[in-house]
Amino acid sequence: MLKQLGKKYQETALIKLIIVGLILGIIIALTAPGAVPAVAVLGDLFVKALKGVAPILVFVLVMNAMAQKNADASASMKPIVRLYIVATFLASLVAVGFSFAFPTALDLQVADATVKPPSGIVEVLHNLILSVVDNPIHALATANYIGILAWAVLAGIALHSASESTKAFLADLAKAVTKIVQWVIRFAPFGIMGLVANAIGASGLGALVGYLRIIGVLLAAFFSVALIMNAVIVYLHIHRNPYPLIWTTLKESGIYAFFTRSSAANIPVNLSLCKRLHLNPDTYSISIPLGATINMSGAAITIAVLSLAAAYTLGISVDLPTALLLCLVSTIGACGASGVAGGSLLLIPVACASFGIGNDIAMQVVGVGFIIGVLQDSCETALNSSTDVLFTATAELAEKAKEGKLKADDLVPEPEADKA
Repeated sequence: MLKQLGKKYQETALIKLIIVGLILGIIIALTAPGAVPAVAVLGDLFVKALKGVAPILVFVLVMNAMAQKNADASASMKPIVRLYIVATFLASLVAVGFSFAFPTALDLQVADATVKPPSGIVEVLHNLILSVVDNPIHALATANYIGILAWAVLAGIALHSASESTKAFLADLAKAVTKIVQWVIRFAPFGIMGLVANAIGASGLGALVGYLRIIGVLLAAFFSVALIMNAVIVYLHIHRNPYPLIWTTLKESGIYAFFTRSSAANIPVNLSLCKRLHLNPDTYSISIPLGATINMSGAAITIAVLSLAAAYTLGISVDLPTALLLCLVSTIGACGASGVAGGSLLLIPVACASFGIGNDIAMQVVGVGFIIGVLQDSCETALNSSTDVLFTATAELAEKAKEGKLKADDLVPEPEADKA
């Protein structure tokens, strides 16, 4: 019986299990308050597991990405990579703008937390510099994500000229750590049940108001980037109405990604769409897998919005220079986000460190991210994956536009039935 239940649990979509966990958490808090402390242990266990695996995940993934980097990439890749990075940075700016317009505090356990807000951008930069040169072992042990990123980049660059067997080992190590993260995230429904039950048991249903507000801010930023910011970027490159291409990528890539919640799982869909758009296969066969790794506008939005929510919760005043630094950190963090569902949430502590927010508080925010992940992660992945195709097509169509060869049909894929 237990074996059958375990198999059924593994086969059920995580998003369905998370919804069930969320509902059960609410029911337990409202109907059996005496059971809340016992159920809350599941939430604590989940957050503790995340705290344990996140530093190793960031270090291994970033180191592997830098070691495997192809220095001989074709010139046609440069404008695509430029679009990926610029769009991710601009998305973080949009997220900061929405967070400033609609500041949102979260229900976090901050009574025992010691938080010393930085006095300004100078102190932030000073702390960042000191964090960069931290001992790598100490950085991993204390979850100093700034130091972890710095050492991971340096180690990856140093290993770039290593033997193929060494690079293969790094790739296998990255896959192994990612697999462990998947196991931890598979525990998310139980963790969310505990977190929700504990939050409502302590603060009542009012605890969910902050969740609804933060979801609203995130969705507003996602849709603004997808329908407005990206439209402006595409128009500036092709000087044509961008919406036929945008609607195509959202409909034929974004919808799939919304339900799979994985940019990596959506790669075959994107490759097929690029083929039907008659793009250069030598380019999109590289840009699509690369985009699933570094084109993370949605992740940058999530990191920026939730990090600022943590700052607002703790009463930290964020000035404009610090906000711009957050955009830069969010962009870098998003590009290193794991390709698994909820992977961007584990980069939130990197951004929180910019405000002097400790790992305990940051990981509580990560827990909130998993609670709202039913919508947040699906929409984030839809934005991330659909723009892989959008910007790959934009770069190639921009070249056609310069040569005067761009036609309206180039913005629309051939019908699925006619696919070769």
